[in-house]
Amino acid sequence: MSERALRGTRLVVTSYETDRGIDLAPRQAVEYACEKGHRFEMPFSVEAEIPPEWECKVCGAQALLVDGDGPEEKKGKPARTHWDMLMERRTREELEEVLEERLAVLRSGAMNIAVHPRDNSGRKSA
Repeated sequence: MSERALRGTRLVVTSYETDRGIDLAPRQAVEYACEKGHRFEMPFSVEAEIPPEWECKVCGAQALLVDGDGPEEKKGKPARTHWDMLMERRTREELEEVLEERLAVLRSGAMNIAVHPRDNSGRKSA
């Protein structure tokens, strides 16, 4: 196709097809309302599953379906803590054994622990 044939047309934006003679799918208007009192309708196909929530056209908040069931509560997993993950890897007896070993090393002075250059009064020692 030559460049001259495309000059002056917007290929992506403009459609040269019309809606004449086309039967659209049956539709239904579904009403939503947000917390701030905005009400609006959204067109859906009669066969479509209607979502219980939709973004408000005015403020962007979550709007709920008017005269419909609320959104289903999602069961969330409880947050796993460090303790939970540790208990998946070791038993309590193993942890007590490791603790006793580390305490014995600390008490014996075998570990070289860096001493802070300040004394208890907060002044630098000379």
